[in-house]
Amino acid sequence: PVQLLYNDISMLIGMTYVYLPFMVLPIYVSLEKIDPRLVDAAMDLYSSASAAFRKIVVPLALPGIFAGSLLVFIPAAGDFVNAQFLGNPKTTMIGNSIQDQFLRQLNYPVASAMSFVLMFIITIAVLIYTKFMGTEDLA
Repeated sequence: PVQLLYNDISMLIGMTYVYLPFMVLPIYVSLEKIDPRLVDAAMDLYSSASAAFRKIVVPLALPGIFAGSLLVFIPAAGDFVNAQFLGNPKTTMIGNSIQDQFLRQLNYPVASAMSFVLMFIITIAVLIYTKFMGTEDLA
């Protein structure tokens, strides 16, 4: 029989189920803003469908892809519930390590340092996004 709980595959399926809407919705919004006449113009200029997708649709959808990536990365980085309930005891994520340091080992300095490092990484990712993508593309 196939074991559905307490393995890495079930944790991956669970996280995909939870965070997929956070990725799909920004991509959908950015794809909806693309003028279909641009793709038609590329096809009129003898571009293949894959080349039109690669050279027109993907660059115009890039702000939505990056926004979705941030919206998924931020909560998934601190997620400890999926790993705790769906993963095996050997599955460790940063959220589980911070929770373990706070609640089980009562090592508050290490837990706060780990939280600060995670917060620093998330802040750097957001700053990189705002530098290269800008926030005016999302409105």
